[in-house]
Amino acid sequence: ALASFFAARLAATDASVTMLGGWPEGVAALQTRGVCLVDADGAEHCFPVRATADPAACRPASHALVLVKSWQTARAAGQLAACLAADGIALTLQNGWGNRETLQAQLGMARVAAGVTTLGATLLGPGRVRAGGDGPITLPPDERLTPLRDRLRLAGFETRASADVDGLLWSKLVINAAINPLTALLRVPNGELLVRPDARALLAQAALEAAAAGRAQGFTLTSDDPVQAAEDVARRTAANHSSMFQDMLRGAPTEIDAICGAVVEAGEQTGVLTPVNRTLWRLVRAAVNGDRLSVISNQTGTDTDHVSRVTKHENSHHTR
Repeated sequence: ALASFFAARLAATDASVTMLGGWPEGVAALQTRGVCLVDADGAEHCFPVRATADPAACRPASHALVLVKSWQTARAAGQLAACLAADGIALTLQNGWGNRETLQAQLGMARVAAGVTTLGATLLGPGRVRAGGDGPITLPPDERLTPLRDRLRLAGFETRASADVDGLLWSKLVINAAINPLTALLRVPNGELLVRPDARALLAQAALEAAAAGRAQGFTLTSDDPVQAAEDVARRTAANHSSMFQDMLRGAPTEIDAICGAVVEAGEQTGVLTPVNRTLWRLVRAAVNGDRLSVISNQTGTDTDHVSRVTKHENSHHTR
């Protein structure tokens, strides 16, 4: 959803925008009518963009904005390796923890930057998106990002600069952990969490656990009150369906491993207890994939290795 949202806003400034992806229906729709943005009044505006599934068609790209799901990051990195210019830079604004490192593994540290946004959007169909809540885009003070930063401002986005990327990323993770899994499991828009007492209590506990795990790792969070920060975002994006809720509705994989799973792993490493995040992590996985942890734990790969580590720790904890 955010990829189409950003593409529409940028294309409206007459920027040359190419969308690279692997969803055939999406690519076909974008090639036919462009990317279409539905505003709050229901009016629809379509903007021409280039769309392709072939990385070679994008080279040499000076700037790449990475907005795929966290579980798609490794594939996106491989595609970018084939189209990003030698002096180009990829900026990730994704949800979850570990996307920057996954991109750096294939592109090199110098060609990857990470930023943060709490902007929301809802995918209405292939190439059609509705804007969600407002919010700033925070970028590192890297001069190579100046052309992209200027273009984002021209498109009407509020941009800020910060050198503390890790603190910002974990602060966003706190909010994602508090809002996304609950909206997905309850199948409600973000604001509904604030009017259901039990949901609000779970939101608060998930935020507190995630914040504690982040501080234990040495991160400086953007808010001293993680619960208030999460509630503010839920209020500001009250009508929005979180990306995880949208994934669940489609029966698609979610980013739960990179959100609540990352909180659980950080808690294990630092001795911080994260029972609510652990439960949300398991519930979302069970809701989407069925309870297949015993099978997944025997597989290999980054995501499944994380599942195996968490499961092993949990089993040993239960025997104490």
